[in-house]
Amino acid sequence: MNAFRRLLVFLAGLMGAAGVAAAAGGAHLTAEPNLTTAATFLMLGASAVVGGCALAVVRGPGWSFASVGAGIIALGTVLFSGALALRALWDIVIFPMAAPIGGTMLILGWLVLALAALEREPRAG
Repeated sequence: MNAFRRLLVFLAGLMGAAGVAAAAGGAHLTAEPNLTTAATFLMLGASAVVGGCALAVVRGPGWSFASVGAGIIALGTVLFSGALALRALWDIVIFPMAAPIGGTMLILGWLVLALAALEREPRAG
Protein backbone atom coordinates (compact mmCIF):
# COMPACT_ATOMS: atom_id res chain seq x y z
CA MET A 1 0.00 0.00 0.00
CA ASN A 2 1.43 3.38 -0.96
CA ALA A 3 1.79 6.40 1.35
CA PHE A 4 -1.33 8.13 0.02
CA ARG A 5 -3.51 5.10 0.72
CA ARG A 6 -1.94 4.68 4.18
CA LEU A 7 -2.76 8.32 4.92
CA LEU A 8 -6.34 7.79 3.76
CA VAL A 9 -6.78 4.69 5.95
CA PHE A 10 -5.32 6.60 8.91
CA LEU A 11 -7.72 9.47 8.24
CA ALA A 12 -10.61 6.99 7.92
CA GLY A 13 -9.78 5.64 11.37
CA LEU A 14 -9.86 9.15 12.80
CA MET A 15 -13.11 9.86 10.97
CA GLY A 16 -14.71 6.71 12.36
CA ALA A 17 -13.61 7.54 15.90
CA ALA A 18 -14.86 11.12 15.52
CA GLY A 19 -18.15 9.78 14.20
CA VAL A 20 -18.67 7.61 17.27
CA ALA A 21 -17.71 10.53 19.53
CA ALA A 22 -20.10 12.86 17.67
CA ALA A 23 -22.91 10.30 17.96
CA ALA A 24 -22.30 10.06 21.70
CA GLY A 25 -22.24 13.85 21.93
CA GLY A 26 -25.49 14.06 20.02
CA ALA A 27 -27.06 11.56 22.39
CA HIS A 28 -25.74 13.05 25.66
CA LEU A 29 -24.61 16.67 25.19
CA THR A 30 -27.00 18.36 22.82
CA ALA A 31 -30.11 17.59 20.83
CA GLU A 32 -28.68 19.49 17.84
CA PRO A 33 -29.56 17.44 14.73
CA ASN A 34 -26.50 18.74 12.86
CA LEU A 35 -24.27 16.79 15.25
CA THR A 36 -26.12 13.57 14.50
CA THR A 37 -25.84 14.26 10.78
CA ALA A 38 -22.11 14.92 11.17
CA ALA A 39 -21.70 11.63 13.05
CA THR A 40 -23.54 9.67 10.38
CA PHE A 41 -21.51 11.16 7.55
CA LEU A 42 -18.23 10.63 9.41
CA MET A 43 -18.92 6.92 9.90
CA LEU A 44 -20.21 6.41 6.36
CA GLY A 45 -17.30 8.38 4.93
CA ALA A 46 -14.80 6.36 6.95
CA SER A 47 -16.24 3.13 5.56
CA ALA A 48 -16.22 4.48 2.01
CA VAL A 49 -12.60 5.58 2.29
CA VAL A 50 -11.46 2.19 3.59
CA GLY A 51 -13.46 0.45 0.86
CA GLY A 52 -12.02 2.69 -1.84
CA CYS A 53 -8.50 2.05 -0.59
CA ALA A 54 -9.10 -1.70 -0.47
CA LEU A 55 -10.33 -1.63 -4.06
CA ALA A 56 -7.31 0.44 -5.09
CA VAL A 57 -4.92 -2.04 -3.45
CA VAL A 58 -6.55 -4.92 -5.31
CA ARG A 59 -6.07 -3.00 -8.55
CA GLY A 60 -2.37 -2.70 -7.85
CA PRO A 61 0.13 0.08 -7.37
CA GLY A 62 -0.30 3.48 -8.90
CA TRP A 63 -3.16 5.76 -9.74
CA SER A 64 -6.77 4.59 -9.74
CA PHE A 65 -10.23 6.11 -9.65
CA ALA A 66 -10.80 4.21 -6.40
CA SER A 67 -8.00 5.95 -4.51
CA VAL A 68 -8.80 9.38 -6.00
CA GLY A 69 -12.48 8.95 -5.14
CA ALA A 70 -11.58 7.84 -1.62
CA GLY A 71 -9.41 10.94 -1.21
CA ILE A 72 -12.16 13.27 -2.37
CA ILE A 73 -14.68 11.54 -0.08
CA ALA A 74 -12.28 11.93 2.86
CA LEU A 75 -11.81 15.65 2.25
CA GLY A 76 -15.50 16.24 1.64
CA THR A 77 -16.49 14.34 4.77
CA VAL A 78 -14.04 16.22 6.97
CA LEU A 79 -15.21 19.55 5.59
CA PHE A 80 -18.95 18.75 5.66
CA SER A 81 -19.04 17.02 9.03
CA GLY A 82 -16.50 19.38 10.56
CA ALA A 83 -18.60 22.39 9.58
CA LEU A 84 -21.77 20.84 11.01
CA ALA A 85 -20.15 19.64 14.24
CA LEU A 86 -18.31 22.88 14.96
CA ARG A 87 -21.48 24.86 14.39
CA ALA A 88 -23.54 22.50 16.58
CA LEU A 89 -21.07 22.30 19.48
CA TRP A 90 -19.38 25.69 19.63
CA ASP A 91 -21.26 27.90 17.16
CA ILE A 92 -18.07 28.19 15.07
CA VAL A 93 -18.28 28.74 11.31
CA ILE A 94 -15.18 27.45 9.48
CA PHE A 95 -15.91 29.65 6.48
CA PRO A 96 -19.10 30.53 4.61
CA MET A 97 -20.42 27.65 2.49
CA ALA A 98 -18.07 25.09 4.10
CA ALA A 99 -20.82 22.47 4.52
CA PRO A 100 -22.23 22.82 0.98
CA ILE A 101 -18.74 22.68 -0.52
CA GLY A 102 -17.98 19.57 1.54
CA GLY A 103 -21.28 18.03 0.45
CA THR A 104 -20.52 18.77 -3.18
CA MET A 105 -17.11 17.15 -2.76
CA LEU A 106 -18.83 14.08 -1.31
CA ILE A 107 -21.07 13.79 -4.36
CA LEU A 108 -18.06 14.20 -6.64
CA GLY A 109 -16.04 11.64 -4.65
CA TRP A 110 -18.80 9.05 -4.92
CA LEU A 111 -19.04 9.65 -8.68
CA VAL A 112 -15.26 9.26 -9.09
CA LEU A 113 -15.41 6.08 -7.00
CA ALA A 114 -18.13 4.81 -9.34
CA LEU A 115 -15.73 5.31 -12.26
CA ALA A 116 -13.51 2.64 -10.67
CA ALA A 117 -15.99 0.08 -12.00
CA LEU A 118 -15.16 1.21 -15.54
CA GLU A 119 -11.37 1.04 -15.20
CA ARG A 120 -9.62 -1.56 -17.26
CA GLU A 121 -7.91 -4.38 -15.47
CA PRO A 122 -4.16 -3.86 -15.13
CA ARG A 123 -2.16 -5.88 -17.62
CA ALA A 124 -0.43 -8.94 -16.29
CA GLY A 125 3.31 -9.13 -16.57
